[in-house]
Amino acid sequence: WPSIFSGLEIIANRVTFSHRDGGGSPSLLDLLVSLGRNHEATLALADLNAELDYSPGAMVYISGRVLEHSVGPWLNGEQFVIAHFMKDAVHNRVGCQGLGFPCRASF
Repeated sequence: WPSIFSGLEIIANRVTFSHRDGGGSPSLLDLLVSLGRNHEATLALADLNAELDYSPGAMVYISGRVLEHSVGPWLNGEQFVIAHFMKDAVHNRVGCQGLGFPCRASF
């Protein structure tokens, strides 16, 4: 199927320890989609000292390379996450120049 993302990962019933995504593009956003049923998960963003509701149906855009993030243990149910991301190596391989950071002046 067509997608703007160069990679997709499915994470099932797994605690994700605090990390940054190596190889990702710092100027592009990753899409994290929380699925499953009857779970109460949170997405922690350590750099922002924030915890976001990560219940089924939640969709979050973050720069995974820039922001340290994790998903700790959840209560009840099953949890699935579909992580959509872009890797600089893919852009480099096909000769696409990486995108810069969005600037207010561009809009």
